[in-house]
Amino acid sequence: MRVLAVDPGSEKCGVAVCDPEGIITRRVVSTAEVSRVVGTWAAEHGVDVVLVGNRTGGKRVLEIIRALPVAVCLAEEAETTLAARRRYFQDHPPRGWRRLLPLSLQVPPEPYDDYAAAVIGERYLHARGLL
Repeated sequence: MRVLAVDPGSEKCGVAVCDPEGIITRRVVSTAEVSRVVGTWAAEHGVDVVLVGNRTGGKRVLEIIRALPVAVCLAEEAETTLAARRRYFQDHPPRGWRRLLPLSLQVPPEPYDDYAAAVIGERYLHARGLL
């Protein structure tokens, strides 16, 4: 099973394609272009379901992409931001003096909504026993 997850926001969205093998691709896009990216990636990657986080901007994004020819549903996104921050710092460990600060006190220097989308997708797969 392959899922495309969207972490919606007011101005930008994280988008990620995941399967039981891991994250295939991820990106942060503007909310204005989320429909185009989701439509393209769903076709390119043979996505079975599109998940949209149910918090900030979730219903708006759901309405934008509902017309796609793939199953679209809301997914719980509680605490995905914290999990995404941890994942970001695993992939991009702080350097220099920043490595001395606890990660809980740091915020990534760039948007990391794509990591939150990946967490949404992985939780969905895990809940179905596929991870």
